[in-house]
Amino acid sequence: MKLTELKKQLEAGTFAEKFELLYGTRAEDLARQKKRYLELVSLFEKQFPNREEVSLYSAPGRTEIGGNHTDHQHGCVLAAAVNLDVIAVVVFHNEGVIRLKSTGYPMDTIDLADLEVQPQEKGKAASLIRGVAASFAKLGVKIGGFDAYTTSDVLSGSGLSSSAAFEVLVGTIIDQHYNAGKAGAVEIAKFGQYAENVYFGKASGLMDQMVSSVGGFVCIDFNDPANPGIQKREFDFTKAGYCLCVTDTKGSHAGLTDDYVAIPAEMKAVAAEFGKEYLRDVNEGDFWKAVPALHGKCSDRAIMRAAHFFGENRRAVEEADALEAGNIERFFEVFKESAASSADLLQNLYSPHKPTEQGIPLAIWASRCCLGKDAVVRVHGGGFAGTIQAFVPLDKQPQYSEAMESLFGKGSCYVLRIRPVGGIKLTD
Repeated sequence: MKLTELKKQLEAGTFAEKFELLYGTRAEDLARQKKRYLELVSLFEKQFPNREEVSLYSAPGRTEIGGNHTDHQHGCVLAAAVNLDVIAVVVFHNEGVIRLKSTGYPMDTIDLADLEVQPQEKGKAASLIRGVAASFAKLGVKIGGFDAYTTSDVLSGSGLSSSAAFEVLVGTIIDQHYNAGKAGAVEIAKFGQYAENVYFGKASGLMDQMVSSVGGFVCIDFNDPANPGIQKREFDFTKAGYCLCVTDTKGSHAGLTDDYVAIPAEMKAVAAEFGKEYLRDVNEGDFWKAVPALHGKCSDRAIMRAAHFFGENRRAVEEADALEAGNIERFFEVFKESAASSADLLQNLYSPHKPTEQGIPLAIWASRCCLGKDAVVRVHGGGFAGTIQAFVPLDKQPQYSEAMESLFGKGSCYVLRIRPVGGIKLTD
């Protein structure tokens, strides 16, 4: 599409139907997105002048619904794409390079003639671009190159997976233009994980990329991590009278590495007592029978965290099935059981190394004060610091957001909806 035509269509509201799919139907949200896209086009023009044929792409962030710390034990999770995303204006060429500028960051330039791991790029966005491109190159896909300008409202550190959205965006751009979409959502997710693990240097699982790429509610079974079982679920919380709110408690993740590492290490220590590497391969009945014998061999916390895994692995599937059946009462019941297990057994609401910093428990308590003792609220993501998640009745959302932001600052409460699609090209 010509750049001038793109601006005209954005101004005229031609993208309204696609924006409603991605961002919902609230007039203020649609107006904000229209302004956001027009601003991005303007930034693209300034960075890359004299370009004509352009395309628009989007990839969403994600929220974990159920399966808290189950994926690294090859368990089941329930997660969903949300209406926060990273978007890009792209122009394609045959110059053999990818130039990508993100708002607030220097431009990355990737020479497609050299797709080997670059040690100096570890921990930087350039490594993710190079890693995703390398995965396509291994398939025999010839990538001519492109220039792109991106902006994201999936804020880094929000617990909504900004890096996965970025990886899926790059993968979608390459797959749609240079590969006729043949790789598809699942492979794009795997390419993103590969880039993050090997090129970026972070040992992440596949959940974040898979949900961003596939879209909607996604129940994932990681029993075979190389080929996870993926099932989409359908449910409209807005029609049921609820919205999803994720609140950033502004806690620092600095110094929490040992806390995160301890969870899979302790779960694996229990699995090792049964001659297995992962708890998914341990029979749950055998575990319960062995608890007295495990006491003294494994730490008390390790035993409780293993107990959390077995219960949480079931609950993730139960939550997904409840949504598919349209049974929101059962979903909320299991969700609250999961929340209690994370607090009591998994113990990831705050760090034992920072006992006075309890932003997550404070936010959960404040949520119950606002919504009532039966509030549907829990820790979100890895825990110890960061975000909480709550399903809030629509008529109580304004007062809930005000209560959260009075504690944690303006803009700390994200009012989200489930996005039914993953990485997507918006222009024809």
